[in-house]
Amino acid sequence: MEVSQKRRVARLKRQARVRKKVRGTSEYPRLSVFRSAKHIYAQIIEDVTGTTLVAASSLGSDVDLASSGNIEAAKAVGSSIARKALDKNITNVVFDRNGFLYQGRIQALADAAREAGLKL
Repeated sequence: MEVSQKRRVARLKRQARVRKKVRGTSEYPRLSVFRSAKHIYAQIIEDVTGTTLVAASSLGSDVDLASSGNIEAAKAVGSSIARKALDKNITNVVFDRNGFLYQGRIQALADAAREAGLKL
């Protein structure tokens, strides 16, 4: 097994371990984050019905960026998803880092969402 496969498998194991405990309800939906090499995506999910309430990404037209795979892009996506959530009267969420380490772009997205008014 090559290194990239080992990393992916390790992330999926962490994701499954966290997902056992983190569930999104109607009072506290789940803010799930995914990062790829070029982009970052975030969505607020209500797990009881399995619906996505709000979504934002570095590909979105509401986020204007020079580069979409850096910390500045993560901050823009975090503030964008917070604005969209507040428009739908969602103030409290449970943060799901999706198996990624809480540093760099993941942390920047979470901090920007907090600064924009979302309670994580």
